[in-house]
Amino acid sequence: MSYQSISEHLTKLANPDIAAHSQRFFKTAKGEYGYGDKFLGIRVPVLRQQVKHFKKVPLKTAEQVLSSPYHEIRLFALLLLVYRFKRANEAEREAIYQLYLSNTQHINNWDLVDTSAHVIVGGYLLNRDKTPLTQLAHSQVLWERRIAIIATLHFIKYQQYQPTLAIAEILLSDDHDLIHKAVGWMLRELGKRDLPLEQKFLQQHYQKMSRTMLRYSIEKFPKEQRDKYLHGLV
Repeated sequence: MSYQSISEHLTKLANPDIAAHSQRFFKTAKGEYGYGDKFLGIRVPVLRQQVKHFKKVPLKTAEQVLSSPYHEIRLFALLLLVYRFKRANEAEREAIYQLYLSNTQHINNWDLVDTSAHVIVGGYLLNRDKTPLTQLAHSQVLWERRIAIIATLHFIKYQQYQPTLAIAEILLSDDHDLIHKAVGWMLRELGKRDLPLEQKFLQQHYQKMSRTMLRYSIEKFPKEQRDKYLHGLV
């Protein structure tokens, strides 16, 4: 169960047609956010099926897999870490969390973040100091900022809403569309559980938000109310 054997096993599942589509879908052209990434063409359900075959690999091996130049192999490593984290004792959870934050340079697209950040970072920090999220939210690295806000999805599930609002406020003026979408998404998720709290936040900040962030935030609002926010009439 070495890095090499895992890589060779997954490479046999490659599909060139899917890979070509993924190259376009994940914006890998020069100047785009996924520039330089490589794809094998393996669907996510197929990768999930492979996790059970390698669930006992040492964390050091999982870390090596996470450094693969191929997107799907890195995604496999994250799916494996998520699987392990959910079943781990506290010592292993901490080890996985530390491994994760030490390798954010390899968690470098939105699907990689969204698959893992809320489980590993959110799960580990649920009842701990949230300062690491503030540090990530101030990062110059796009994906670390996305990790910060997506991690708070786990807190929302446990009615801990303030971390989402705090990170959202830090990211209000972020210049990247993928952060606008993520912040709006988390505010929408919060609103499903505490709509008055989301509305209070929006009333304070909606005029500073990008249109994308605002649209994502109010997506589930009645049309009349959405129109008021979009036309600055709230």
